[in-house]
Amino acid sequence: MRAVMLDLVGLELSPEEKELLMHPQVGGIILFTRNYESPKQLENLLQQIRQLKLAHLLIAVDHEGGRVQRFREGFTPLPALGKIGDLYQAQPAQAKQLAEIHGWLMAIELRAMGMDFSFAPVLDVNKNISQVIGERAFSRDPKIISELASIYIKGMQSAGMAAVGKHFPGHGSIAADSHIDIPIDTRSYSAIEKDDLIPFVSLTKQALAGIMPAHVIYSAVDPMPAGFSKFWLQTVLRERLKFEGAIFSDDLSMKGASQIGDMPARAKVAFAAGCDMVLVCNDRVGAISVIERLERDGFKSTQQMQQRLQAMHGQGSITRADLINMPKWHEAVNLLQTLN
Repeated sequence: MRAVMLDLVGLELSPEEKELLMHPQVGGIILFTRNYESPKQLENLLQQIRQLKLAHLLIAVDHEGGRVQRFREGFTPLPALGKIGDLYQAQPAQAKQLAEIHGWLMAIELRAMGMDFSFAPVLDVNKNISQVIGERAFSRDPKIISELASIYIKGMQSAGMAAVGKHFPGHGSIAADSHIDIPIDTRSYSAIEKDDLIPFVSLTKQALAGIMPAHVIYSAVDPMPAGFSKFWLQTVLRERLKFEGAIFSDDLSMKGASQIGDMPARAKVAFAAGCDMVLVCNDRVGAISVIERLERDGFKSTQQMQQRLQAMHGQGSITRADLINMPKWHEAVNLLQTLN
């Protein structure tokens, strides 16, 4: 149980959402721009959630920087990770310093609000093919990605936040956007292993607490999208790469997941493939259908699954007032401005 992550409609909890969040199959919430107005409003929303006595709920967000930063007003504008990679070409030492600062600042500002984690960093290789990835990725060079991401994650961890690498095994080699299309990557496993897979191989054993697979079909390897593939999640990720952290599905409502079937079928296949938690966003009817099907089928997550998810909870305690009075925060904000 506690294996479904849901979204919310607005700036505060509705009566329906309060009931949904109490369901034993619900284990997390992901927030979007529509759920944010100001730091005070976010504090109130998180307080409403915690007042339900749901301390077990994971509260997450996509807060990478650049064009993917859900909370703006009252938060530091974070540069896209690709700008750090660009800087690395000329000033590697400064780029590595800013990678750690970026990871720390992103994480500490979210932790100060009571958020558990961000789905970050992006580990895809930017080949100037995928518009949905683009400068969200650190670099074209997977070895540079590995180096910068390792330092970035160190910054996140020092702020009390676990890292989730995405989109395994790599979304950067196809133009199609899995939000609105079914991307197909025709490369061989060997080709993927020598390029896109390198950052995941480098980081799964030392830094990542979570991984999010891509809704991409690697047709020469497996007919299923990676997030529904036992080969990718069990044979490669668990067995070959020895990854022991949590696996989060990408949003099951995305077009890239549509070939699997209806929403309950998508959840069933994702869990069978090896996901520990599935995300169902922007489709409340679909989310309810998943919860009801899991309940009807008597689905129970294993103790190992729950331990993996437990490790995703934020560590330490800091208030927003503490943060604003912290010299390190002011220094980090000023340093990152050099990239904007």
